Amino acid sequence: MPVPAHLPRNTVLGASLALVAALALTACGAAPENSGTTADGKNAATATSAAAFGGMDALVAAARKEGTLHAIALPRDWANYGALIDGFQQKYGIEVEVENPDASSQDEINAVTSRKGQDRAPDVLDLGSSFALSAAQQGLLAPYQVAAWDDIPEGQKDPKARWYNDYGGYVSIGCDAKRVRNCPTTFKDLLKPEYKGQVALNGNPTKSGSAFAGVFAASLAQGGSFDDIQPGIDFFAELKKNGNFTPVESTPATVEKGETPISIDWDYLNAGYAQEFAKKGLDWKVSVPTDGRYAQYYSQAINKDAPHPAAARLWQEYLYSAEGQNLWLKGFARPVLMPAMEKAGTLDQAAALKLPAVSGVPSFPAEAQQAEAKTALAQGWGKAVSG
Repeated sequence: MPVPAHLPRNTVLGASLALVAALALTACGAAPENSGTTADGKNAATATSAAAFGGMDALVAAARKEGTLHAIALPRDWANYGALIDGFQQKYGIEVEVENPDASSQDEINAVTSRKGQDRAPDVLDLGSSFALSAAQQGLLAPYQVAAWDDIPEGQKDPKARWYNDYGGYVSIGCDAKRVRNCPTTFKDLLKPEYKGQVALNGNPTKSGSAFAGVFAASLAQGGSFDDIQPGIDFFAELKKNGNFTPVESTPATVEKGETPISIDWDYLNAGYAQEFAKKGLDWKVSVPTDGRYAQYYSQAINKDAPHPAAARLWQEYLYSAEGQNLWLKGFARPVLMPAMEKAGTLDQAAALKLPAVSGVPSFPAEAQQAEAKTALAQGWGKAVSG
């Protein structure tokens, strides 16, 4: 099974947008003083590795003393985050507080900038790749090398260790086979009149990584390239014009209600939904379109001003441990350490065999190409799907 070399969750494109109401609330107070500082004066907030802080035992002790990890935009049903959160809490006795789980990558960045110095600022970030690049450029991220740093492939991590890819998958088409007679398997299929009012994206591509990827995949299917996302924008403009595209942003709830019977989303999300929907009598089919094969990773990062800096670093260590990486795999996502773990014999082979089938090896847009695509979307998306 080929593993994507660079993969995301909700990404935000274009200028910063206002936070949703829940995120706009003011934090409760200032960040705790001397948080994550050892008796010999080592400060977790400046530690660039566990070794630099005195080893894993010292990091665990400091994180337990902090007692809390604050995060946003981590839905429990997204790539098995529920099991990861529960596993971390059980392993270390540290409470993970997740605010506004359905927020986007840009909402995360906005929370970092608007809550600087406050105890409700996010400690850690899970960002679409283009947003990780943006956050690093803004100086918002703390450099930190996890123990598995050397096993993260080159090109999957920032040379300065401010972010590193973690899990990902392919753009896919999910379809409610009980409501849709002939489920589409390609982008070309989506143009058929039989899908009127049924095709949805998981979010707005100007602020959602998954939706951004859906437009990029559509562009590739229409003869575009990583240097030209416009064919993808034009594709959705055509879908809107012929009545097939619905502005309702797809979620498990909208699928269950029949509002979004066809959803363009990551394969690991659609595959996970299929498993859950089956228990409710829904027949959710998942296809990776051959005419728009696009894959991407989401990136992990630490807020430079994290109110719980030791817990933030311990969270990264957990996510990049064999236990954490295999939990991504059980959520149908492809972990970045998959090749290294397969070689080491620590990969959950049974979970690997359940991944959605794909063929070929995808390529990925460079930083400059992603930035150009974001600009194009910011300028053209609203006009393409308005009215």
